[in-house]
Amino acid sequence: MTAPEVLLYDTDAGLLAFSTTRNGGVGQGNYARFNINEYAGDEPAAVETNRDALCRWLGIDADRLIGARQVHGTEVCHITADFLNQPLSLRRQLLEGVDALMTDVPGVCIGVSTADCIPVILHDTGHRAVSVVHSGWRGTLADIVGKTICAMRETFGTHVEHLQCRIGPGISMKNFEVGDEVFEQFKAAGFDTDTIACRMPVMSNGETTVAEADTLKWHIDLPACICKQLEAQGVQAHQWQISPICTYDQVETFFSARRLGIGSGRIFTGAMLRRR
Repeated sequence: MTAPEVLLYDTDAGLLAFSTTRNGGVGQGNYARFNINEYAGDEPAAVETNRDALCRWLGIDADRLIGARQVHGTEVCHITADFLNQPLSLRRQLLEGVDALMTDVPGVCIGVSTADCIPVILHDTGHRAVSVVHSGWRGTLADIVGKTICAMRETFGTHVEHLQCRIGPGISMKNFEVGDEVFEQFKAAGFDTDTIACRMPVMSNGETTVAEADTLKWHIDLPACICKQLEAQGVQAHQWQISPICTYDQVETFFSARRLGIGSGRIFTGAMLRRR
């Protein structure tokens, strides 16, 4: 088996940050080929093989690769040295219902799984701490990125001027078609809908169709929403980078639940503080 092919992020030298692609693993069908998410319905043996390959690439033991069972909520879990010493059963319990992880322990890779939702890496270069966040539309509405920054401030003493933020591959505004009820939730949450939303012709099989005004659908720009939330926390535009990759458009390289269905693989976006 070949090593996983990953998208590397431009970060401070003290951090390794990446998102996996679909290439380099052993999965089949809609899980082909590199999926390490054990909650998406993939064959356990394929997941384990792929996890082992990622750990070899990272140069860590398997118990140092940490992911959670996500629920589109706002729970943040602090991965401490003590957490790593707990039995697997307790670790699984602590990671249940978690959508953001943070740590200041070097040599531990924390990460989130996505397949159109937006992964966000928050690196505190001043205190050598990092968080990885799963921000789908529900998590974005609930400001999980802002809540994670607050958790980092309380836990590590993070100052926002020391944050490096990387917004990873996810669905683009062009392809993120939503119903009126979702649009209204973003409006009610206080987003400037003139800048984060627009109406476009109804999509069919990934293509827009000629439509009358009454068949137009709302589209939401999730990365733009997240940037607004970063700004609200005091993070400046020069501190973040946004991936241009749309998972819906590039489904041959990145998993997309809207293209492949829920029974498919997941991108793993991870971050690991390097040992000095």
